[in-house]
Amino acid sequence: MQVELKRLRERLGITFIFVTHDQSEALVMSDRIAVINRGRLEQVGSGEDIYERPRTRFVAGFMGVENFFEVTCTGLADKAARFETSAGLTLWAKNGCDFAERIQATLAVRPECVRLALDFPGATNGPLNLLQGEVVEAIYEGGSRRWSVRLPSGEHLVVREANAGDSSVLAGTGCGARVYLFWEPEKSLVYPCEGAR
Repeated sequence: MQVELKRLRERLGITFIFVTHDQSEALVMSDRIAVINRGRLEQVGSGEDIYERPRTRFVAGFMGVENFFEVTCTGLADKAARFETSAGLTLWAKNGCDFAERIQATLAVRPECVRLALDFPGATNGPLNLLQGEVVEAIYEGGSRRWSVRLPSGEHLVVREANAGDSSVLAGTGCGARVYLFWEPEKSLVYPCEGAR
């Protein structure tokens, strides 16, 4: 029905205003999306813009980002900003390069941007977000798998990966497995805390 309505709109050449709380429905049916929070317009843009580049923490959460860390900017290195959590985790972001040191912010990452591995991922060129943890929940979702991983700090990170043709790659990633989690700084989203500049 969603696709049929989209085709009808395109064929008739008219504007539809469609109100929904279903994010995937909005992405499928819309050329432009407006995200509203308590009567305030948070962001307007294409579905790709809203999903890939949410401008506020609210939009990020509304569009499916589940992993949030409260952080403080501690410097710059290799064209990336370095952040630390109160528990001492070091995280990196490319889109946080204009942050001044000591600025408090929220760093977020989408579950599908985080990679899960049983073995250390090896050396990289430049900074990489790399954490260790223990799988506390493993869910098979058909086309994907979802894990909740508890970090030594007590925080949880959610990971979602599409099922590959060879599911044996994911063997051993059930509850209790010790795993490495990693993602590129480009995938980190950073939002200054209210009042921070």
